[in-house]
Amino acid sequence: MKTLTLNIPDDLDLDEKQLAMLVASSLYERGKLSLGQAAALAGLSKRAFAELLGNYDVSIFNYPASDIASDVANA
Repeated sequence: MKTLTLNIPDDLDLDEKQLAMLVASSLYERGKLSLGQAAALAGLSKRAFAELLGNYDVSIFNYPASDIASDVANA
């Protein structure tokens, strides 16, 4: 795993756990990480990560709208 160092403004008032959750939830939402990978990045269990996703306006159901339309058409 890579280690990155970020300089963020002091007025953001984010700690490492909050920043990790922001990054992990964003990457999960974009489909770059699975739920398990994102949870590991955030330092949480899958369940804890899934429960916190709503706080970041991210749905646990990471399914592209185009796939849903295709599924409905093929039903």
